[in-house]
Amino acid sequence: MIPVSVVTGFLGAGKTTLLRRVLADPDWADSAVIVNEFGEVALDHELLAASEEVLVNVSTGCLCCLVRTDLGTTLMELARKRAAGEVPAYRRVLVETSGLADPAPILHALMTEALVIETHRLISVVTLVDAVVGTAVLERHPEARRQVMLADRVLVTKPDLGDAAAAEAAVRGLQAGLAVRAAVRGAVEPEWLFAPGDPVVPVEAVARHSEGVGSIVIEREAPVAALALTLWMQALAEHAGAKLLRLKGLVALAEEPMRPMVVHAVQHLVHPPEWLAEWPGGERRTRIVLIGQGIPQHFPARLLAAIEAEVAAA
Repeated sequence: MIPVSVVTGFLGAGKTTLLRRVLADPDWADSAVIVNEFGEVALDHELLAASEEVLVNVSTGCLCCLVRTDLGTTLMELARKRAAGEVPAYRRVLVETSGLADPAPILHALMTEALVIETHRLISVVTLVDAVVGTAVLERHPEARRQVMLADRVLVTKPDLGDAAAAEAAVRGLQAGLAVRAAVRGAVEPEWLFAPGDPVVPVEAVARHSEGVGSIVIEREAPVAALALTLWMQALAEHAGAKLLRLKGLVALAEEPMRPMVVHAVQHLVHPPEWLAEWPGGERRTRIVLIGQGIPQHFPARLLAAIEAEVAAA
């Protein structure tokens, strides 16, 4: 499985600067990059071309508009060339989105296109927020807010020029459980930046937003029956639909309590579950976070309890 990380952030947040620094690191020299620009001139391609990495440039439009075909096709063509020895044997793919992109359709493609999910695995979503104008951008632009709400971690850029503390506070107002760092010109360890997304979010990380966007955390000590979990995720995706921006978590299944199941969903699409070899930190309990808009705070937990009762009765 080829790991894929998505790098997003609003216009001018510093995504290309970050990637240039990452690609200059010898330990990350075996990376492939898919770059998208909003417009016809592939400026990012020129900026990144100084590296010797595999580079595929998608400049036909906004990736979030074309992702249902272009991203999957690009990934598979790159993988074909990799298998045929036509390009270096890269170990990972980094997808840089347009600054105006909503990441959700990109995640859809990575989680639903049959050939892609057979060969690639979404590892993490990294969002960059500008310390100079980031707070105002998050207030004014819904795309920027969704970039933060769908992130696994956030990098605050240009802290030497702006108010990094204010930018971080704005980020945590949208998703308080995020791992956040600040760095000048992308000077951050790639190992931290692109580490697998941590589905574990503490209860105190629940955040509410004025637009009805917030996170809901479900924690359970008792294991969950596999059938109940399946029915719950299907019902949640069906009823919440577009309101469910993202779901991620670790689940203790009654049928397999010794190792955690990793669950992911974006809007109405549920990703096939994966397994970890052992429980992080040794805590064998279910921890799920839902990031949504307009979802009643107690609805997911009550829905799960109702479905568990029905399964138990049957």
